[in-house]
Amino acid sequence: MNLQNKSIVLNVVLAIAVVVLGVRLVSGVEDSVESQTQEQVVLNNIATRTSIRDYEARPVEKEKVEKMLRAAMAAPTAMNKQPWHFVVVDQRSVLDSLAGANPYAKMLLKAPLAIVVCGDMDKTIEGGGRDFWIQDASAATENLLLAAHAMGLGAVWTGAYPSEDRCKAIGATLSLPDNLIPLNMVVIGYPAEHPQPKDKFKEENITFKSKKVKK
Repeated sequence: MNLQNKSIVLNVVLAIAVVVLGVRLVSGVEDSVESQTQEQVVLNNIATRTSIRDYEARPVEKEKVEKMLRAAMAAPTAMNKQPWHFVVVDQRSVLDSLAGANPYAKMLLKAPLAIVVCGDMDKTIEGGGRDFWIQDASAATENLLLAAHAMGLGAVWTGAYPSEDRCKAIGATLSLPDNLIPLNMVVIGYPAEHPQPKDKFKEENITFKSKKVKK
């Protein structure tokens, strides 16, 4: 092989090496960017979620409803009891009746959808752990709210339990069996308003019990 051919081969090898190295570097950068993006997307979704009480006159797609319910049921529960039940309401007459069952849920008169998050007393922990259902159903509700926001929907948590009057009124409207206690009604729809989320971070609400470093 003459000098010219050797030079050509060397240049080709160097070119291939540069391409391979470049691909690896780009791949590494993309992995890093993807990781940062996933983190930022999650944190941004949490930080920008806010209560929405006015909605457009269009229905929420069934696939989005299922995604919200899947997110809700991915929440942690004590002893994995999953003591929850979800009543999905998109019938106009029932939504209007539910608006009368809770004085703080008048936005239901314009909303296309509500999901009533209930505790199932047949699935609770026996004995002193029974009331953990409240924490479990609350965690599921927050997951549901975050999923709604991530899909471009607006939602608001309207409380029911422990108000006996609200629980009875909602239960009667939905013909709930005795074992189901409504914790809340999540009102959902496409936002017709865009309020700014509140920054609720307050350092005075934090106490650190840090490990002391020996000098």
